[in-house]
Amino acid sequence: MTVEQIKKETFSLIDALKATCQQYGMGNDGNEYKIITQVFLYKFLNDKFCFEVKKLNSPIVKKILESESFEKGYASLSEDERLDLLDLLDANIPRLKPEHLIGNLWSQQSKETFDTIFDATMRNIADENIEIFNTHTSDETKIPIFEDLTIFVTDTAQRPAFARALVDKLIKFSFEEVFAQRYDFFAAIFEYLIKDYNTAGGGKYAEYYTPHSIATIMARLLVGNAKDLHNIECYDPSAGTGTLLMALAHQVGEDKCTIYSQDISQRSNKMLKLNLLLNNLVLSLDKVIQGDTLVNPYHKSNDGNSLRKFDYVVSNPPFKMDFSDTREKIALQTQRFWAGVPNVPAKKKESMAIYTCFIQHVINSLKDSGKGAIVVPTGFITAKSGIENKILKKIVDEKIVSGVVSMPSNVFATTGTNVSVIFFDKSKKDENAKVILIDASKLGEEYKEGSNQKRRLRDFEIDKIVDTFLKKEAVEDFSVAVTYDEIIEKGYVLSAGQYFDIKIEYVDITAEEFSAQMKADTEELSAMFQESRKLEEEIQKQLNSLRFNDCETK
Repeated sequence: MTVEQIKKETFSLIDALKATCQQYGMGNDGNEYKIITQVFLYKFLNDKFCFEVKKLNSPIVKKILESESFEKGYASLSEDERLDLLDLLDANIPRLKPEHLIGNLWSQQSKETFDTIFDATMRNIADENIEIFNTHTSDETKIPIFEDLTIFVTDTAQRPAFARALVDKLIKFSFEEVFAQRYDFFAAIFEYLIKDYNTAGGGKYAEYYTPHSIATIMARLLVGNAKDLHNIECYDPSAGTGTLLMALAHQVGEDKCTIYSQDISQRSNKMLKLNLLLNNLVLSLDKVIQGDTLVNPYHKSNDGNSLRKFDYVVSNPPFKMDFSDTREKIALQTQRFWAGVPNVPAKKKESMAIYTCFIQHVINSLKDSGKGAIVVPTGFITAKSGIENKILKKIVDEKIVSGVVSMPSNVFATTGTNVSVIFFDKSKKDENAKVILIDASKLGEEYKEGSNQKRRLRDFEIDKIVDTFLKKEAVEDFSVAVTYDEIIEKGYVLSAGQYFDIKIEYVDITAEEFSAQMKADTEELSAMFQESRKLEEEIQKQLNSLRFNDCETK
């Protein structure tokens, strides 16, 4: 089976699961995403476990495979044999008991309490793997990998049937053929899986979804041509569903990095967890924190007070939202928020520019040799006052900013705001280094997403952005490479268009041609002037008539 066929079948499974939710009254329900992501993950881990066990070089495996089915062979093992087998597995593989396998669930479907059996199986898998397969809150509350699902069906009588319908969809599909695939395959699967749940709800906190193309550009530009990477620490303080971190981990090498994140959203936490598992980053799960990064940043240095510093930091924060309830707590942390914290507006509290706090946090979280990138509204890069301008001055004066890429409009599914990506480099290896500014706003192809007109970057356009940035090339009407002094002279503006040369087209003409052109222009202006006078006189007449009628009435 080809990769495209496997992808198509995987999409069909997702569609079937969503259809089942709709059938039982949970289409677009607030809990639908929990059901879809959890059931999908359960099937993925079930097949992953079976796949990895079959690969082991052990007489116990041979015994299993000689049985009528994998499930029956695994169930026939003694307790000691099973434990010996589990000891051979890699740490990022879940430890499943015979009763956890989907074949065992399938065989119990006729039982009236199948919903209870289904939920209990999920809970038990979570409990058995709690030490590795969990995330937690900033208050250290562990969030298990699975939870009860059938409780979301309001009609209790329908719960067993709902559980049977889910298992029925899972038993007909196998992931085993996809485990040889890598990041690009699972990025597409994950994007399809959550496509109905990635909206920002009008700008709600930390639930932005970053397009795969933007995430790829950010990762490629941060890692660049770096070789021999190892023990790299990557961090996202507004991780959302983890798209930026997955792209970065893939660029560095999943086996060469550890993922750290924080996000206030419960929904995002569940999806990020799934993303880590799909991309073989299980050992980073305990670094994934649910909590408010700005109020209470979880990841600290060894002293427990200062922020932990990372090799790479990425972020696509919410741009504006009402954080008035926590604003004073954040503002008290003056060392962290050196440029300030937005005030609470008298009207429209949701317009507070929270992204400015995340910019400061990203910069604070970089090692002295670290690199970072953050998505911002394009208006930020030309700010002339306020917190925005203070940040611009700092990143230019201290030579932290290394480049900016202004993206096409409508590239984000969640906002129509024009966005740019600012890149930071704290290494300061070259004091004479230039800053590369790219205007990619004219790139991309248009497409329809429902009733919305969107734009997406094509592969060759992504390559153009990456190559131009890394080489720091000046390309007409596309990019400029400028010094920090030039930026200061321009008033700290980081918009490429502000530095493009103004083109004046010169045409050689004779004296007679010049005189003729001047005469024609003069006659045209005179005619326009006469027309204007006539219009003015007509308006005056109408006004006088109105005044006369008004007097007559009185």
